[in-house]
Amino acid sequence: MRGATRVRCAVGVLAVALAATACGGGSSGSSGGSSGGIVRASWGDPQNPLEPTDTNEVQGGKVLDMIFRGLKKYNPKTAKAENMIAQSITSTDAQNFDIKIKPGWKFSNGQPVTSDSFINAWNYGADLKNAQLNAFFFEQIDGYDKVHPDAVGATPTATKLSGLTKVSDTEFKVKLNTKFSLWPDTLGYAAFYPLPQSFFTDHSGWLKKPVGNGPYLIQQYTKGTQMSLRKWTGYKGDDAAANNGVDLRVYTDNNTAYTDLQAGNIDLVDDIPASQLKNVKSDLGSRYINEPAGIIQTISFPLYAKGWSTPQSALVRQGLSMAINRKQITQQIFQNTRTPASDWTSPVLGDAGGFKEGLCGQECDYNPTKAKQLIQQGGGLPGGKITIGYNADTGSHKEWVDATCNSINNVLGNNKACVGEPTGTFADFRNKITNKQMTNPFRSGWQMDYPLIQDFLQPQYFTNASSNDSHYNSPTFDKLVNQANAESNSSQAVSTFQDAEKQLVKDMPAIPLWYQNGSAGYSSNLTDVALNPFSVPVYNEIKVK
Repeated sequence: MRGATRVRCAVGVLAVALAATACGGGSSGSSGGSSGGIVRASWGDPQNPLEPTDTNEVQGGKVLDMIFRGLKKYNPKTAKAENMIAQSITSTDAQNFDIKIKPGWKFSNGQPVTSDSFINAWNYGADLKNAQLNAFFFEQIDGYDKVHPDAVGATPTATKLSGLTKVSDTEFKVKLNTKFSLWPDTLGYAAFYPLPQSFFTDHSGWLKKPVGNGPYLIQQYTKGTQMSLRKWTGYKGDDAAANNGVDLRVYTDNNTAYTDLQAGNIDLVDDIPASQLKNVKSDLGSRYINEPAGIIQTISFPLYAKGWSTPQSALVRQGLSMAINRKQITQQIFQNTRTPASDWTSPVLGDAGGFKEGLCGQECDYNPTKAKQLIQQGGGLPGGKITIGYNADTGSHKEWVDATCNSINNVLGNNKACVGEPTGTFADFRNKITNKQMTNPFRSGWQMDYPLIQDFLQPQYFTNASSNDSHYNSPTFDKLVNQANAESNSSQAVSTFQDAEKQLVKDMPAIPLWYQNGSAGYSSNLTDVALNPFSVPVYNEIKVK
């Protein structure tokens, strides 16, 4: 899904010290302790309205996962895909699936959750005319090429996926256009959530106040200030909210959120500012959480832009990768809450899930001499210098971007070769990327949607994929991904995916930087606070004293 979005301002501390920069204040919300069993948590405005098939970033994803439940749910401790609304998902050939859903599920407006709730939602998400960012997740379903043709300017010849067939209100069949034995494990992702009939009969009304089938209801949302969610007492799932609700308060600077946490004005901050990492253990003690998560941070390149679209520019990208001192940055700025990346996935996957330490090879090792040689061989930096774009409202991006540029500048012997280029808000930053307005490298990242190597590779690097921000196009990569998806043996599928990943080493559409831990701090008002393997708080399990 979703590139990690959190940002805050702080002081960088590489060999060449970075100047301290004042940060603008964020919304601190009202003061006073928690009351009424409501969790007060930090948050950032999502990029888009909360349509499940049009949300592929973290902040919106947090809300969707609170107000919806799908066929599968990922275990908050292990990330294993477990049946939720699905009674069973079976197949004899890894291509034709029979899905039976549990009866009795309802949306919070009283409408039933049926086979049509999924079929209609998936058809809507796949339909080209609806321009949904997550449409690509339906690419494996038969008929996708008819409702969402790839060719520029092509007109759809169908409005419904031919691979979806209703059997009854509690059963439907799915035919894929190729074998994909691991496909059921993808169905806990938000793109596959069901939608109520009201979504289609009153779309504008639904967007103003989304209705789902999960443990929370959206009570009110004021952009730039707060989203208030409340426990749905009619929820019948076995993971009902242990609190009465969550107020997600918008912050444009996580340092402000952290200060508010210390002052008792907020209960939960789910990303500790880098500037506070030296002090957080003494500040919060056991109320500080630092755990491995399925997140990788990267720098992506606009391969559609002048200077980055030529074959030799791959050498420049490889050189830039080798010019970044990952070890020093993760130690000095992130206090070892990040680990230098040596592939494009995450250690959380484990060997069986597709993680392979060192797959990137020397191209991800710090080597100033080789880095300079490769950049020169590739024709030098386009225009003689680069900027690295980032959003300046959430996530500590300024300091690591400055530190990364510092490292590159030291290698090239030019302190103006690389500078950071901030965009005020995450939403504006993502809109620039989505609209292909980037001309230089930009910060990117991936928080896994489901614990498969396929999720780290296909959505980001497959041609025309939903989160292919670089607009990378490699027939070799695509062919290997398709081959991996068709493997009936999971270990062989992983091996073939890793072969595809080796093509990324050659082309370097994005530079792997570091694997990110999930970090959070909470107030003494709360108990049972935990992060799931996706680094998101398990909101429904939090208790308020």
